[in-house]
Amino acid sequence: MRRIPFSALIGLFFVAVYFLGAIFAQVIAPYGMAEVVGDVWEPVSADHWLGTDSIGRDLLSRMIYGGQTTIFIATAATALSFVTGSILGLTAAVIGGWVDQLLSRGVDLVMAIPALIFALTVLSVMPVTVPVLIVVMGLLDSTRVFRLSRAVATDIAVMDYVEAARLRGEGQRWIIFNEILPNALSPLIAEMGLRFIFMVLFISTLSFLGLGVQPPMADWGGIVKENKDGIVYGIPAALLPAFAIATLAISVNLVADWILTRTTSLKGGRDG
Repeated sequence: MRRIPFSALIGLFFVAVYFLGAIFAQVIAPYGMAEVVGDVWEPVSADHWLGTDSIGRDLLSRMIYGGQTTIFIATAATALSFVTGSILGLTAAVIGGWVDQLLSRGVDLVMAIPALIFALTVLSVMPVTVPVLIVVMGLLDSTRVFRLSRAVATDIAVMDYVEAARLRGEGQRWIIFNEILPNALSPLIAEMGLRFIFMVLFISTLSFLGLGVQPPMADWGGIVKENKDGIVYGIPAALLPAFAIATLAISVNLVADWILTRTTSLKGGRDG
């Protein structure tokens, strides 16, 4: 930790601020999520540190609650994506044969359709709730994780220590979780950061298009949509959540890059 680069420190700082704000949103938000407390688009003041939004709600409170919703959905969808995609990808690489072909062709079929169009189609015929959003986003993104984990596991599966485990009579499950998964963690951890960023952008895009988080709940993409008309009048209410999305994405990327570099160097040191 004493050799952590300055860029990673910046990333860790912003990630910590956003995640702590999401965890303690009910404590630190000065007003309720949907509470109307002033006039439309009031300027910054002592009562409203970021002003008010398009219907008079405190923008700082909306940003805090919106960060909680955005980060929760993105984190849950990323976890679902990695659990599903990694297990299926490692299984396909280790077992091979018709199992690998069936899973791989199924993933190719899903990936042939752009993820946003697929999600919009599914959500247009289903009730748009937070659990549905998490499941749809997580399962769609698990195809990317499947491709990565399968590619990494295919290279590892032919290593001598994996062959030695097979000769010892170890089962497929033991080989996947004790031989392959620990050696595939570095690229998977780095990819997890990128997938989390994608999830933040994905849920924000869905909300901006009207098929994401539904009012009166707040999320950053929805706040942009609610206040986009103010940009014409020089009101920056829509730019604040856009700035939050950008800084969170950059910060997570900086941390993921540092973790990848750190785990790779540690692995290289152990191998040496």
